[in-house]
Amino acid sequence: MNNNKRLPHTPPDTRHRIRELAYFRMIHESDLVCRQSTRMDRRTFAILCHLLRNVAGLSSTEIVDVEEMVAMFLHVLAHDVKNRVIQQEFVRSGETVSRHFNIVLLAVLRLYEELIKRPVPVTSNCNDQRWKCFENCLGALDGTYIKVNVPAGDRPTFRTRKGEIATNVLGVCDMKGDFVYVLAGWEGSAADSRILRDAISQENGLQVPKGYYYLCDAGYPNAEGFLAPYKGQRYHLQEWRGAANAPTNAKEYFNMKHSSARNVIERAFGVLKGRWTILRGKSYYPLQVQCRTILACTLLHNLINREMTYCNDVEDEDEGDSTYATTTASEDIQYIETTNEWSQWRDDLATSMFTDWQFRNA
Repeated sequence: MNNNKRLPHTPPDTRHRIRELAYFRMIHESDLVCRQSTRMDRRTFAILCHLLRNVAGLSSTEIVDVEEMVAMFLHVLAHDVKNRVIQQEFVRSGETVSRHFNIVLLAVLRLYEELIKRPVPVTSNCNDQRWKCFENCLGALDGTYIKVNVPAGDRPTFRTRKGEIATNVLGVCDMKGDFVYVLAGWEGSAADSRILRDAISQENGLQVPKGYYYLCDAGYPNAEGFLAPYKGQRYHLQEWRGAANAPTNAKEYFNMKHSSARNVIERAFGVLKGRWTILRGKSYYPLQVQCRTILACTLLHNLINREMTYCNDVEDEDEGDSTYATTTASEDIQYIETTNEWSQWRDDLATSMFTDWQFRNA
């Protein structure tokens, strides 16, 4: 047998049957397989395709229909597979895979207004023990590092303290763990507070109406609209475990409750990166594409949380009142500045929380 003999080109009909089989196995075989391949059950996948068609204007091309290109796109996000893997799976050229990945990526971003979550403030009758102390709170925010691919000259500024080349991503979520705002693209060496200032200064940036606020960690200033814990006091959840480690003063109790509630953003980031492996590995995409991918993953995260009946990595929490989601006539906070009034308000809140806790446990 001549091993150097060139194999005949796969006939078009055969390629078409292979693609149909690959798509059927990935999407239609069962909800379990569909979740493993795309992180969505079959119903949610169909809803996404419907939104992409009817809201984002995505349409089939001459060679690839909407369902196939969406399946390829989600599989790349979920498993961080290389272009050649999709080529082999769907018998497509590398150019076809790459082009349709970017087509779907831009279409998902056009669903921003449909999928980004509007925050709902905590109300006085909230039943969630983690949040009921924080009336008018909209959620929590934090930064996370996601690896990026940048030119050699830009690497020093994108290098994190751990030596990774990454973007410092600001994520803001509501108390259910749905993202309400995401800002990607800042250098890994940038301070969290600097990124937050940029977010609220942008024309379509993070909006925080006066009278409302987000929980943040001690890396951010304790300023109007952004409630930080007390420095120099115990804070992290593991420090409060056991009866012997109960809080002994108002500042400690405030920090314990603050940590319990603010943990929602850490869980949201954990679920996000757990679902979309592309956010965990080394990036080979240009920075702009990677930043778009980060935002797309957060929008799809919200869709999954909203639509999937089986979703064991997301907890169901009290949504509170929807008043803020529909009417926000108050002025937004324009700058971040620590004031005596805000510090005093935190002190008063901490004292009230601690006194109430002591009374209930007397």
